[in-house]
Amino acid sequence: MKKQAVALFVGLALLVPSMNGSALARNQQDREYYETRGEIVWEVPTNTKVMALTFDDGPDPEYTLQIAELLKQYNAKGTFFVVGSRAKDFPEVVRQLASEQHELANHTYSHPDVRRISSERLQAEMEKTQETIFQSTGIRPQLFRPPGGYYSDAVVNTAKKAGFLVVMWSWHQDTRDWSDPGVQKIVNKVLNNARNGDIVLFHDYGGDRKQTVQALREILPELHKRGYQFVTVSEMMRLYGKTKKVGQGEHGDD
Repeated sequence: MKKQAVALFVGLALLVPSMNGSALARNQQDREYYETRGEIVWEVPTNTKVMALTFDDGPDPEYTLQIAELLKQYNAKGTFFVVGSRAKDFPEVVRQLASEQHELANHTYSHPDVRRISSERLQAEMEKTQETIFQSTGIRPQLFRPPGGYYSDAVVNTAKKAGFLVVMWSWHQDTRDWSDPGVQKIVNKVLNNARNGDIVLFHDYGGDRKQTVQALREILPELHKRGYQFVTVSEMMRLYGKTKKVGQGEHGDD
């Protein structure tokens, strides 16, 4: 009986790496499919020392403004994937981001699990967020990031129908700051993996974001010293190799 148990354990242990490898291969295939079609962006291939810093789930009247102040010190522009309900609660923060020429992007209205809602509900979430941001700033964002980074044909097609390009983040630049891993882990994740054209994922809301702010105090000067410039996602795509014409956002008359 013990021999059978040991054999089963060994068999499972051998199987797990195979399953992980298979999952990674599927993820790579999915990514190549969407990248080739120009439907999702993970990063921008470029020889220029430039990257985009992105911030999800805000705005927050404390942490978003602290981050904006840090970015200003390095003439850096961020891309803020805004949750519509929070934009409604803190329109002054959204207006400040826009006035400082950061990019506003759509991150749904209530941050639902997009795997569990209909395409109609997702479209309504997008549209409500658009209207909320427009009412505060006169801007209609052109980029969308699904909460949790979950994407599928349904998500991509709904985004396209609503006029969005889906933007994710570089696989090697997920800071996981939402889990409070410690300032040094966030810093090391970004600095040790910094590459041209990276899209880096941070969060400016979702609990205590002091670690994110403190990490940026170390990340920004070091990358600046290495010669990196920090631009919005749309600017990086427009200037450094993405052919789709995307702007900071469209201004309208209502």
